[in-house]
This record gives sequence, C-alpha cells and structure tokens, in this order.
Amino acid sequence: MMILESVQTDTAPAAIGPYSQAIKAGNLLFCSGQIPLDPKSMEMVGSNAAEQTEQVMKNMTNLLEASGASLAQVARTTIFLASMADFAAVNEVYGRHFGDHRPARACVAVKELPKGALVEIDCIAAL
Repeated sequence: MMILESVQTDTAPAAIGPYSQAIKAGNLLFCSGQIPLDPKSMEMVGSNAAEQTEQVMKNMTNLLEASGASLAQVARTTIFLASMADFAAVNEVYGRHFGDHRPARACVAVKELPKGALVEIDCIAAL
C-alpha cells in the first residue's frame, strides 16, 4: 500500500479548511490550489488578476520547494479564473514563471473562488 505524506510549510498559505497544502504519493506531489494569500498575514495580495497570479506562483513555488521539487518538475496544472477576461493577463505571468517548461494544463472559468480571489492554480509534480 502506498504511503501518503502530508506537506506543511510556513512559506505558503496555511490550509483554510480540512485539507493539506500538498500530499506526496510515491514519486508524485499533489499541490492544493493556491490563491493569492500572503503566507504570513493570510491576507489577499493584488488588486488585479496579474498581480494575484504573481502571488499564486510565488506560493506554488514555495510549496514545491518545501516538498523538494520545483516548477521544472510540474507535470500538470489547473487554472481556475473568476473571469475568462483575465486569461491573457494570467497566461503572461504563468508563462514567465514557467519559462520554456510547458506542463499539461487546463484552464476554466468558475462562478466564484475562495476569499473572492480572481485566480487559483493547483498542480501535480514529479519528485
């Protein structure tokens, strides 16, 4: 039976519900969705989708690093947007952070995100 290991770090926002920041399962890492919360204050960061995506990517990078991984090991992401009108702005920030690495990805618009966020991103990475 595969052992699941919960990941906890102060460099990414604490879970605001009954879930783990990330779970290691064998050689895979499943990161919970990151919204633009400052990990120290737990307050929202950014007034637009681009600014919020910067914080989301920072949170995701910190969570990956705490798990022994990096953006270069991300195999798949899901982007949740409060509005598809923000797709280009989010895509620009996302692309800049990933550089030449291109994980598989889905992007969907949803009715609402936690705490009124404009963007949320989760990922699966290889360890």
